[in-house]
Amino acid sequence: MALKGDRYTAITEISFFMDQVAERGGIAVLKTAGSGAALDQSAAEVEYAASPSGKVPMGLLTDDMVNKDLTRTHLNFQKSEHQKGSKVNFARDGWFVTNMIESTGIAAAIGGGSGAYLGLSGLLTTAATGPGGYSNPKVGIFESSQDEDGYVKVYVKLPNLA
Repeated sequence: MALKGDRYTAITEISFFMDQVAERGGIAVLKTAGSGAALDQSAAEVEYAASPSGKVPMGLLTDDMVNKDLTRTHLNFQKSEHQKGSKVNFARDGWFVTNMIESTGIAAAIGGGSGAYLGLSGLLTTAATGPGGYSNPKVGIFESSQDEDGYVKVYVKLPNLA
């Protein structure tokens, strides 16, 4: 589980598709944009990007994307599962408790008020600069330190137009 039930969601978005298996709690980025309002165009896609360099963060994924054989079983509605290739729900504004953070020695750096940046594969990090020297986009702020299970409270505000 990457996202706990403790959260406040102010703004959500459900007009994009996601064509990959993904666990909730990370930051989805724009893969391709649709035309016009693009409310039901499969060309409007988001993803968990392997590298955040040059990507536009869209929001925190609030549902799991799974790849199931729907002729044998159904989606688990209690876990908010969506089939890969369908529309995805993500939050643009609010606070969340997640463990989707980079684990490369940043635990000590996470504290109330430290910046939350988009890291590799949708993970959150405190590093404003990535391993290749590129800038990681800021997505919000951490509002707590990590607990014993690796969860942290983060406030997300996207799009970050600053």
